[in-house]
Amino acid sequence: MVKKILLATPTMHTEEQQYIQKAFETNWIAPLGPNVDEFENTVAAYAGVSSCAALSSGTAALHLAVILAGVRENDIVFVPSLTFAASVNPVRYEKAVPVFIDSERDTWNMDAAALRKAFEKYPHPAAVIAVHLYGTSANMDEICAVCKEHHVPLIEDAAESLGTTYKGKMTGTFGAYGIYSFNGNKIITTSGGGILVAQQEKDVDKARFLSSQARDRARHYQHSAIGYNYRMSNVVAGIGCGQMRHIEEHIQKKREIYKTYQKAFSDIEEIEMNPLNREGVDNNWLSCMTISSDSNVTPTQVMDALEAEGIETRPIWKPMHLQPVFQGYDFIQTEDGMSVSEDIFNRGLCLPSDIKNTKEDMERIIETVRKQFRQQ
Repeated sequence: MVKKILLATPTMHTEEQQYIQKAFETNWIAPLGPNVDEFENTVAAYAGVSSCAALSSGTAALHLAVILAGVRENDIVFVPSLTFAASVNPVRYEKAVPVFIDSERDTWNMDAAALRKAFEKYPHPAAVIAVHLYGTSANMDEICAVCKEHHVPLIEDAAESLGTTYKGKMTGTFGAYGIYSFNGNKIITTSGGGILVAQQEKDVDKARFLSSQARDRARHYQHSAIGYNYRMSNVVAGIGCGQMRHIEEHIQKKREIYKTYQKAFSDIEEIEMNPLNREGVDNNWLSCMTISSDSNVTPTQVMDALEAEGIETRPIWKPMHLQPVFQGYDFIQTEDGMSVSEDIFNRGLCLPSDIKNTKEDMERIIETVRKQFRQQ
């Protein structure tokens, strides 16, 4: 039976089980507890922030960031189009209006020129959400400058980019608020979970308050605000504590995977690997490739060939302005004709990036891809 190669799966070690076992032995099963405290402290130290709030998911963290930024019903929020829907859904939770911003080709992230154009059309948005796609940092100098110029809070969706730096600073720590995800396929995992970081300690405190059903400090159950059941459990946090001991090891292996693909396809002119930010160091969460538009080979052909060999792939995120659920919302681009985000979507695919892949696994993937270009 041929071994199935998956896109990206959790990589467990021994420490995770030790933390979980301790939670059981001490009966810290309910939300909060020593593992949550340690996980928050460890992530905060790693990211270079004073504190953070561990939550049930990256989406929950982003939702609280949107609330903390003061986004209200009918407010405008600028969001990149080339991203996962979870980057946008919290905007709609608050009944605000997303305006989608096109990508730049240099990083595939939010185009600062398109962002400036959006401000000309919508001078008073409530917030800007920047995403660090596939573990590559957006060009934060430009985006931060635009937000500062217009006095608009910046939220960073760093769900895919824990460990990525831009000019020596960790992604997720440039804006007023930042979030990380610990879903099963991320650099490290808690099976499901997320973290919110903020520039101001009072915002982290408020996030913890809101995420625990917004219970007032009273002997009886009293609530003066709408709250959410968003706090991370002590058991789940134990997985994160064990995983954080291996984050640099995971990132290094992800980088090796990217470099292996880059070298293997360097002689095929039609293939280009996803760009990395020259001003930073990427975590290379997923390695992606695009195929030139004049090639006889299509991404679908490559994905079908890999699937036939038991190798999992994924299309590039379908841009939000093309999604049925977001039909009718505005989209801002700077290039005429097809948008950059749509072009990347049409020509790209994500390659298997599991850090447990063996040398033989990588050779099998690479040979299957190369075969498609030999056959044209």
